[in-house]
Amino acid sequence: MAARIRSILSGSEGAPVARAAAVPVLPPALESRPVWWCKTVDPAFEVPEVPAGVDVRVVLPDSSEFAAARERLAAAGVPFRAIRHWLEQEELSATAATAWLSDVGGVVPERCESVVGEGARAARLAFEMVWDLHDTTGSTTTGATTTAPDPVPIARFVPDDWARFLPFPVLNPTQAQAAPRLVDSDSHLLITAPTGAGKTAMGMLAVLKAILHEGRKAAWLVPQRSLTDELDRELETWRTEGLRVERLSGEYAVDVEAVKAADLWVATTEKFEAICRASSLQAALGEVGCLVVDEIHLLGSPNRGALLEALLARVRGADSPVRIVGLSATVSNAAEVAEWLEADLVATTWRPSRVTWQLPTIPAASGFTANNRLREQVVLDLTHRHTAEGGSVLVFCGSKRNVRSTAMAIAADRGAPVHAVAADDVDGLAKACAEVGVRLHYADYEHKHAAERAFRAREADVLVATSTVAAGVNLPARAVIVRDVSIGGEPIDTSTVLQMFGRAGRIGAGEAEGWSYLVVDETQRADWQTRLVAGYSVYSRIRDSLPDHVLAEVLQGRIGTMDDAQAWWVETLAHAQGDDDLEPVQEAVAFLEDEGHLAVTDGRLAITELGRLTARMMVSTHTGHRLRRTLGLLPVPRDPDEAENALSLVLSVAVRDLAGIPVPEPVRPAVATVIKAGGRTSQITNTTSVKGLGSQTTTAPGDLAWAALLLAARSPHLFDGKRRVAGGIPMATLHPVYEQAPRFLAWLAAQGVLGTVHPWIAVVAADLDHRVRWRALAPRRGAGRLLWMCEEMATRAHLREVVPGLWRSAVARGVRSPDWPPGRSPAGCVLDHAGYTALLRERTTHYALAAHAGHATATGGTGAAVIAWRGRTWTEPSTSATIAYPEAEDDEPGVAVFTRRGDYRATGWLDAYTSLAAPTDDPPAPPGRTRRGLGR
Repeated sequence: MAARIRSILSGSEGAPVARAAAVPVLPPALESRPVWWCKTVDPAFEVPEVPAGVDVRVVLPDSSEFAAARERLAAAGVPFRAIRHWLEQEELSATAATAWLSDVGGVVPERCESVVGEGARAARLAFEMVWDLHDTTGSTTTGATTTAPDPVPIARFVPDDWARFLPFPVLNPTQAQAAPRLVDSDSHLLITAPTGAGKTAMGMLAVLKAILHEGRKAAWLVPQRSLTDELDRELETWRTEGLRVERLSGEYAVDVEAVKAADLWVATTEKFEAICRASSLQAALGEVGCLVVDEIHLLGSPNRGALLEALLARVRGADSPVRIVGLSATVSNAAEVAEWLEADLVATTWRPSRVTWQLPTIPAASGFTANNRLREQVVLDLTHRHTAEGGSVLVFCGSKRNVRSTAMAIAADRGAPVHAVAADDVDGLAKACAEVGVRLHYADYEHKHAAERAFRAREADVLVATSTVAAGVNLPARAVIVRDVSIGGEPIDTSTVLQMFGRAGRIGAGEAEGWSYLVVDETQRADWQTRLVAGYSVYSRIRDSLPDHVLAEVLQGRIGTMDDAQAWWVETLAHAQGDDDLEPVQEAVAFLEDEGHLAVTDGRLAITELGRLTARMMVSTHTGHRLRRTLGLLPVPRDPDEAENALSLVLSVAVRDLAGIPVPEPVRPAVATVIKAGGRTSQITNTTSVKGLGSQTTTAPGDLAWAALLLAARSPHLFDGKRRVAGGIPMATLHPVYEQAPRFLAWLAAQGVLGTVHPWIAVVAADLDHRVRWRALAPRRGAGRLLWMCEEMATRAHLREVVPGLWRSAVARGVRSPDWPPGRSPAGCVLDHAGYTALLRERTTHYALAAHAGHATATGGTGAAVIAWRGRTWTEPSTSATIAYPEAEDDEPGVAVFTRRGDYRATGWLDAYTSLAAPTDDPPAPPGRTRRGLGR
């Protein structure tokens, strides 16, 4: 079955392949003149004789070792810049650039191959950037000046009654430049400034204008859930001043009434879009007068850009009732983005601290291990250089594995006994590292917030992290070291590196100067120098997922005809950037019609129930296609075990976010073992575990998700306490699966009443969805209906606090299904009597289901959708009591009933999902083979 599923998916139609990133565009060519510019780390450096009229400049370290070299340069009248922690060595002429390997981490400085053309021009531009940055006259406009500008009192631009909401009584130059436009104008604004220039205070001014001056709501969008926490903490004082701030993140964070009453919503783009698609909040959305978009340059992000573009396309334009205030890092095509938004551009390069970036260059190693070792040694050297002066260092790695190995290497260099820590002992490693001032940070690390606090408080001077702290988190880093040029196996993009570089020299965190490093090998140096000099450019990503956004616009009533769809396409950034062919949107509409998301009649586009479900649950239409197609090609399973195996594997491979979750090398044998044991830890023995020769190559895309779902389904007892490991796999590694999978299971389950998937798929998905989401309650097979009832009695606003109590009370009293007789509501039920009575009527309890030889019957109830099937073919939903089977292969027939509210029942082996399975002891493990030694 597994091989067949992977074969089907390997040949299924997928989402369009993302287009390659645009080639970096360098600034206009420099004035043509002969130059000889040099970056050196040689204390014995002597300026060679050059012809008259050649522009000679030198950059070198400012350490005492180079005092004599600086004196020689001064005596010869050669301009130079002496820079702390300088390590690059490079010679530049008007036509070529030659770099050397960096003398860092034990690397022997050797000459690299020269570059010409655009690579040489990028090298000269990089030289000029660092030259201007370290101009001691204070006349440059690039970077921070040597004399800090005087702060401007907020009273000059801001009404007096706003002052109590702002973090400081004065504005820095960037804030003072933007404040008049924010306060006195109603136009859209795009504000670009380097990281650390205080863009948060600018967002605050825009929000305060909407709330205090106009009496309207505001929404503040951030790209990551962790950043909603950060911003929510910064806005805590607003609550004490009487403003209602509501953070919108997490699966069950939305309290509809609280959202309606809030003055300000703080949300991720995804959560805000989900609200836009929710019918219950349309009136509240109409009150929003200002939309602050933090990190708006992520319009060009492959993962987040398309959704943000679709959202902004709705409200862009001078006549929009919603004001857009975009806060962006410096981007090279900011004017183009501003023109698309019809926004005024406020651009500045000022930042309160000076950050110098460099590219430590290592030899190109042929092996993965050798390359890793070289990068680790460079990190050790650079870390020591900065911490020896009392500075703090933030190290970015491309994977959790590299975070752990790098943190271990730094800790070992400081004398920590890490050699005694097992490779999979995360707690032991964290403790050993913490004792010498090193902390770890990655997305599913349970102590990451403690690591942040320790780093802010200077209890730790080194934080080794993945990209989770690259954007928006204010940490006191003097130096940033980007160890890897890939993240999760994918090449890192320029914007991410620039975000990482921006963590250095954060003045609000006590640092006045910063240093940033990207470790590259000799073959990568010229490309990265070009990319960093060119800067980050925003290019549309919406075409890659166009059907999803067309469907969302139809859902919200903005598209009703093909002409509307084509007019909407014209409003996108993609069209503004030259993608003016109408064929993409026409193909998107055709795809949506073929998939049953839209019905097209006489040129009118109407959303179907499946389309409405898909758009509101924000399931990719291409992912939905893969799921439904693959599951539809499978034979009907013969029992619950086979069904759960098939459904969990299809989900794990078809959903790219699940298939792409990397399997850390140390847990690959455990993942393979769990799959081999079918998720039953009781069957994991010495003879079934996968280990030894070949065990490191036994995983395929989706295997981690498959193992995680099998564990939740077959070994629920693992999740009822404080266990850190399940089946040999750390819970932190499993967490991303459990966070993402329920949405897709719920989407499949909700199609039962629509008849758009086979009933077995809807029933099994509904049960698995509830068991995965409520895994902390250790629910067994068949728990889905009872958990559904508990959820309905708790109401969505009180799920987390009410459902566990209702569940435990029911199970303790021997209740195994929601099929109890009418009467008083159970203790803890949040519904009033009328609501509880209505819920009882919307169960499938009263239906009597029977599969006869030529037809099926569903009697005793009314209003539910009844579906009969034979083999892989099923009927349309019906409310009739008697349904004939479809004409199909001579296979086992069955009948199922689904209610609109979410209850279900079915015949045959699907009856196992009607009620909670009785508790059974796990079967004993088979005895291991006894091996007799010599002489026995």
